[in-house]
Amino acid sequence: MSNEVGKLPSTVPLPIQENDLTDIVSKSKDWALMHGISMRSKTNFTEDGVQISPFILVPTAIPRQEFVKVVELQTTLQELLHKIANNKEFINDCYKDIVEADDFSARLYKMYEQVEEEGTVQKIAMVHLRSDYLMQSSSNNNLKQVEFNTISASFASLSSFITDFNKYVLQELGYPEKLKNIPSNTSLIGLAEGLAEAWSIYNNPNACILFVVEKTVYNIADQRFIEFEINRLFPKIKIIRRMFSYICEQGSLNDKRELIIDNNIVAVTYFRDGYAPSNFPTEKEWAARLLIERSASIKCPDIKYHLIGQKKVQQELTKSGVLEKFLTETKKIEAVREVFMGIYGLEFDEHGDRAVQMALEKPENFVLKPQREGGGYNIYDNDIKELMLKIQNTKERLSYVLMERIFPPTSTGYMIVPGASNPPSLVDLVSELGIYGILISDNEKIIVNKQVGHMLRSKASTSNEGGVLAGAGALDCPYLFD
Repeated sequence: MSNEVGKLPSTVPLPIQENDLTDIVSKSKDWALMHGISMRSKTNFTEDGVQISPFILVPTAIPRQEFVKVVELQTTLQELLHKIANNKEFINDCYKDIVEADDFSARLYKMYEQVEEEGTVQKIAMVHLRSDYLMQSSSNNNLKQVEFNTISASFASLSSFITDFNKYVLQELGYPEKLKNIPSNTSLIGLAEGLAEAWSIYNNPNACILFVVEKTVYNIADQRFIEFEINRLFPKIKIIRRMFSYICEQGSLNDKRELIIDNNIVAVTYFRDGYAPSNFPTEKEWAARLLIERSASIKCPDIKYHLIGQKKVQQELTKSGVLEKFLTETKKIEAVREVFMGIYGLEFDEHGDRAVQMALEKPENFVLKPQREGGGYNIYDNDIKELMLKIQNTKERLSYVLMERIFPPTSTGYMIVPGASNPPSLVDLVSELGIYGILISDNEKIIVNKQVGHMLRSKASTSNEGGVLAGAGALDCPYLFD
């Protein structure tokens, strides 16, 4: 597997002969549909049908050493986040300026202050965390952290399936000897077991797990397979799915502040909604979120872990000396710092003013990020300059951070999307690796800290955004090479 500068090696010889390509694409679409690599259509939505999720036909090469590095780093990152989440002073410092500029962050922070003042009835929290990385071409394809996601980290189910899918494709193409280079993936089982572990800690065999979901769920397979896996492994656990609006109208707290919905005591609340302003169109949604937060249910995540997943916290951690406040082992500090890129706040001081100037002078070297999860919010290239000129003298600039841009190597592959012609064309791709983990802790100690799998998303190298649901990206699978 030879490798050009800025180019990842191909895992199989490309292009694939047209007849073979047409055949394997047809087979792979059927395999995907029959094994759950699917989602509902946004253009022709129906509850009775699904279409394939976009996927990359053959796995993408990832340096083995880099993959192993970030897998091993995951539990250290989760230890770090546990300590941050339970440090009120640090959270307060991170948000003191954001709340003046970002209404959504301000509402979340106000909720955090309220439950802290009341006294949290449930000290235990669960986080299903995903830390995302891109390779940096200029540093020997070292993986650099893009962000960490502490709420609604999706695609654990489909990432498990795409691993088996790629083994199938390699076998069909005549490369069974390559299967050993595809790492095993326990992302679905890991999440299911994590939710079940939290349910067990609640210690009420009659209580249920609540999935908080949107009104219209396009990524239905990814969500439902978590339920099905819990049911397979732990059939005694009841799972219910409810929207915020329903919880507001029908939910209540009993005298023990247990969350009651339709006569069910909720042991664990797992959020697949509530990560973006659009998830809160009315006060009902905010009221439901607060009701859940004030309850005794174990939240995945609770409000403090939600807050520390935002970009400002990531930016503060890159400052000199900050990691040392939370981690004591030099080896761990160095390992975390190695994956960081430069991230700069835009406060009204000399450091913030310098960051504004950097953005104006060389916008192509940066990404401007708001305090948002879910994809589609980042700003690039000349759009950075245009926005910065508008907001540089306003409080709005406080709601952003400026991150050094990662310039990843490209690979070549076939992106298979719903409705596309067969055979597909080769395209240049860039890939983002996510590492999943489960963290269960109380205010004092960590109870569970595991790395539980991975995901890979690839997108056309010309695209700034890579959301699979949005159709810009596609599910992929790492192929490890030395």
